[in-house]
Amino acid sequence: MVKLYRCPHESQHWFVNIGTGWARFPARANGWAERRRVTMFSQQHLNRVPLWLAFNTGLLEGLKRRNLDHAA
Repeated sequence: MVKLYRCPHESQHWFVNIGTGWARFPARANGWAERRRVTMFSQQHLNRVPLWLAFNTGLLEGLKRRNLDHAA
């Protein structure tokens, strides 16, 4: 299950928990292509937001591709 988060201290980025860990990516068009794994960070200020808010970042398309790859 994928969960999307925002942090008021880092409004330029989205944070996503993909079940196997955390990633951070720029909050802009195609930002998902620049994602980076995050290992040591404070989750204290993260606010969960609806997944559809990242509609133009490439995240949703990446998740669809991942699901199709797993189904094949």
